[in-house]
Parts: sequence; C-alpha cells; structure tokens
Amino acid sequence: MNPHAIAHRLEQYTLKRTQEALLVTAKIEDEEDQVVVFRGFSSSLMRPTAFDPDIPVLTEAAEILSIDRLEGPFIPDQPRYIQKSLTLQETEALLSAAGV
Repeated sequence: MNPHAIAHRLEQYTLKRTQEALLVTAKIEDEEDQVVVFRGFSSSLMRPTAFDPDIPVLTEAAEILSIDRLEGPFIPDQPRYIQKSLTLQETEALLSAAGV
C-alpha cells in the first residue's frame, strides 16, 4: 500500500472521527519517526513538519510499522489508547468501515 495514499486516508478518517487521533510509527529514510494524525492534519513528533499541508509527512518511501488509535486530542505525556499496534491490514479494515 502506498504510504502517501494511506496518509491521506488516515487524515480523512480523523476528519470523520474528530474524537480520535492516530499515532503512526514509520520508518522514513532509515530512521524511525512518529507521526500524529488529528482532525485531518499530520505532524511528525520527531522531525520538522512543513508548514504547507500539501507536503506529505509520510512520503512514498516511508514504511508504516504500526498505527495506534488514541482518544483526541493527543497529549504526548498522557496518551489515552483505544487500540495499539494496528497492522496495515487492520487499519485498512478500519478505514473501509469509516468509508475512507
């Protein structure tokens, strides 16, 4: 699955499920990164994020390792997990069920 396409779908999911945030663990350029997706926007927790929302945080070269569902808003020192370590297949089912 194309990471850029999945990133867009994750953003669309959080627009529909505004009470949730998604925490994506990915490997980008041989470095692990964590990306939070909330209310339609993605932001890296470990790297600079472009001001232009059209520049993807998860590039086509990114490898998504896992996705956590959290209660929004995301509070880094007090995350409230709904589900942890979803695989891409589990995430695909979640996105499809939400119609994105």
